[in-house]
Amino acid sequence: MRGGDGFDAVVVGSGPNGLVGALTLAAAGRRVLVVEAGERFGGGLRTEELTLPGHRHDVCAAVLPLALASPAFRELALEVDFRHPPVPAAHPLDDGPAVLIHREAGRTAAGLGADGVAWLETVGATARAGFPLIDTLLAPLGVPQAPLSAVRFGPQALLPVSVLARAFRTAGARAALAGMAAHSMLDLRSPLSSGYGLVLAALAHLVGWPVVRGGSQGLADAMVSRLRGLGGELVSGTRIGDLRELPRAEIVLLDVTPRQFLAMAGPRLPAGYRRRLERFRYGPGVFKMDWALAGPVPWRDAAVRDAGTVHLGGTLEEIALSEAEVAAGRHPRRPYVLLVQPGAADASRAPAGGHTLWAYCHVPNGSPLDMSERIETQIERFAPGFRDLVLARAGRGPAELERHNANLVGGDIGAGLAGLGQFVRPVLSPRPWRTPLRGVYLCSASTPPGSGVHGMGGRQAARLALASH
Repeated sequence: MRGGDGFDAVVVGSGPNGLVGALTLAAAGRRVLVVEAGERFGGGLRTEELTLPGHRHDVCAAVLPLALASPAFRELALEVDFRHPPVPAAHPLDDGPAVLIHREAGRTAAGLGADGVAWLETVGATARAGFPLIDTLLAPLGVPQAPLSAVRFGPQALLPVSVLARAFRTAGARAALAGMAAHSMLDLRSPLSSGYGLVLAALAHLVGWPVVRGGSQGLADAMVSRLRGLGGELVSGTRIGDLRELPRAEIVLLDVTPRQFLAMAGPRLPAGYRRRLERFRYGPGVFKMDWALAGPVPWRDAAVRDAGTVHLGGTLEEIALSEAEVAAGRHPRRPYVLLVQPGAADASRAPAGGHTLWAYCHVPNGSPLDMSERIETQIERFAPGFRDLVLARAGRGPAELERHNANLVGGDIGAGLAGLGQFVRPVLSPRPWRTPLRGVYLCSASTPPGSGVHGMGGRQAARLALASH
């Protein structure tokens, strides 16, 4: 695109970080243009009919606790219809009742029996620390807003799950912790994997794990509407291959990963900075599936029907093996499967009597292997007769996911490996959103605080830009 001078700021990419960044700039009085490569705005917040007419499926993000917990969204106070399932999450087991993660920490602890106290001392303590701790974890590096809570949280968070799990005596509690931590896409023997598990589980108690009525697209649409109300302009279906294609503007925010930025900036980046971006590591990919079903999933433990999110993988040992296999570049025979039942909270996703289902498993980055059979076998393991209810299915591997959204490099939905070596990313810096190019800032999930629908990368980049210009 050319011409169009008169904008104070241009944002490339309309994912949650790009849109929050654009809103932050527009609220400060800047005239903002958002340029999106896709035909619809939202990035990972898109909802489409992927299987049958009338069945609405979230293309990427489905369950959005951070959209309620992050300071960026709390301040925006958007009018979004969040729906909460009766049970935020469940973890079925082969030889006993499923572990249920309730909104109330005490009720969850009561269901864990001998491990109830340990749950309250780990996950419960993280939840009790509340928004001050969440704000500290999502903020730029600096003096923590909740120093005492951060000091208590830090030693546990730094541990591998394989170590923290020793605090629990029962297989159910250990499995539930592993299922939470596996969201990180890390080998569960890795440092920091416990931190991801503790925060996610604590969010179930603090704000719940909601879905948006009608699909996650609703959150993106609310941000787009707010931005237009502030005078912002948005253009879709326009892919930017070079920064010189953008209208002149004092501020440019890029909701892209390092690979796209390297291509856009060309030789203008200093050699040292370019080399650091070239060393940026992407994490495992995912194989994603969606189904249209004739009825609810026939879980062996009927209580699982009320859960919005279901972690499939059995014991801690089995989940740890699955994630270790992926980290080593192999495809697990029994993959850890992250599954969402939107209908537990939102009946509008399918015609009357019908249901939709959403799931993915982890695979090596760029994997060409079709994992649909292995995913469905894991579901059948805990819900015999599941396949009999399938009306239609749609599967997408890493290559197709990346074609749909260029930020999903090799199918990596986290926009970069989330391990200790890339805790501050994409480069080690007190202000990693700033690039060496004047007025150009990165704001994607490849910047702190990383993946998740929290908008904080966009907020930090926009605030830094406003302070500098």
